[in-house]
Amino acid sequence: MRIAIMGAGATGGYFGALLARTGEDVGFIARGDHLAAMRRSGLRVESQRAGQFTVPVFATDDPGSVGPVDLVLFCVKSYDTEGAGEAIRPLVGPTTTIVTIQNGVDNAERLALRYGSGAVLGGLAFIEATIAAPGVIAHLSPFGRIVFGELAGGASERAQRLEDQLRAGGVDAQASTAMTEALWEKFLFITPLAGLTSLTRLPIGPLRECPETWALFRQCTEEVWRAGRAAGVELPDDAVERSLANTRRIAPTFKSSMQRDLERGKRLELEALNGYMVRQGAALGIPTPVNGVIYGALKPHVDGPPEPG
Repeated sequence: MRIAIMGAGATGGYFGALLARTGEDVGFIARGDHLAAMRRSGLRVESQRAGQFTVPVFATDDPGSVGPVDLVLFCVKSYDTEGAGEAIRPLVGPTTTIVTIQNGVDNAERLALRYGSGAVLGGLAFIEATIAAPGVIAHLSPFGRIVFGELAGGASERAQRLEDQLRAGGVDAQASTAMTEALWEKFLFITPLAGLTSLTRLPIGPLRECPETWALFRQCTEEVWRAGRAAGVELPDDAVERSLANTRRIAPTFKSSMQRDLERGKRLELEALNGYMVRQGAALGIPTPVNGVIYGALKPHVDGPPEPG
């Protein structure tokens, strides 16, 4: 299987490195110092789950130098979906499958408008990882899983075949028959987590320990659940409690990727998370006061540190 990792940052780099380690033909599309380090010294992974290893890689900033592949793992930040969606055109042949591994719930639909629903599978990842240094991926927790499936739901031969291929390549992968629900359940988990860790500039432990902040966390989660249900997504009645239970289980030192981006002065995925919730709430008539405060407070940081006025 020929594979391209579009956006070989922390998430894409980790899963791509696992596949390259088992001998899959993987091309990494990256940029900047990270790309230069990968070309010079390969890709280094330091993982609680997979151990420490370095793989030599083919890395480029030009998708055209890779050419058509069997699988594109589309791992760019949500704000780059449109630009990167056009940039992958040289990677997409008549039998290529594109799997979106991004935060947010509408990225796959946006790619399907460009390439057709037959070329795109929705997807998500459960992972805590960061670029520790150029060319070095730090995988910071024992979980690291990809879930993907047909946008219309149901089982498919290509999704099951891809699950088998990814598992053979060392990736914890699962084909879902209810992808929309899976995307929204991840959204239910990540939106309050990203928003409130970023707003407070704290990892999850202190948020859980403060009753007032944990009450805000619950309210934010409930807003997402109500909006999803109003949009026709079949979120279970106990989805909020299960999401909060999952949040209680993660390490107290956990930081969301949006919080890490904020700390580094990088662009934020706010529009795909709390911003999306505010817009959806307004469109559906669902009050979203906690998401509104998070969105309003972090909006000046969306494009990086605000200029002093």
